[in-house]
Amino acid sequence: MHVPAWLPFPRQRELVDACREWGRGPFPYRRTVLPGGGVMSVRSLCLGRQWVPYRYLDAVGLALPEWLVSLGREAVAEAYGEHGGFTPDTALVNFYAPEARMGMHQDREERSGAPVVSLSLGDRCVFRFGNAEGRGGPTGTSSWPPGTCSSSAGPRGGRTTGAPGVPRDRRARPRVEGRLNITLRETGIP
Repeated sequence: MHVPAWLPFPRQRELVDACREWGRGPFPYRRTVLPGGGVMSVRSLCLGRQWVPYRYLDAVGLALPEWLVSLGREAVAEAYGEHGGFTPDTALVNFYAPEARMGMHQDREERSGAPVVSLSLGDRCVFRFGNAEGRGGPTGTSSWPPGTCSSSAGPRGGRTTGAPGVPRDRRARPRVEGRLNITLRETGIP
């Protein structure tokens, strides 16, 4: 499900303000260091259950606010007609500066088949998605304007078949100073 400009501008503004406030807290945005030593260009923070590369920790840093869980349920209901008890226990907030990107990847850490909800704020982006054949198979792209909501479902909530990625924005003058993406997930981990 892909709904461009699903969030009205005042709601986008509230989310951007919340993202800024979370970043000022005890667990600020950071660049994730991957097990092989590479450093992601995206700056991230977690709400609820904490993600580190390829696994979730039992620890909870910043609380996942109930109002954000409710917004995720609204998105799932928009996509599927009802929210089906969607109860995310983690939200990954990624900040993409104009030079940042996210390579094609699969999210295999979760055990839940629930949908994954993604909210995009700020600069327009190109979202690349793959298929079940793997990285060598055909890919598609979609343009995401500010306020876009997407929800992926299917096998394991679309986590292993979507192989999402966000290529680097090569425009000379972006409209705003980057993009925020909030991804709400049910990990299925007790």
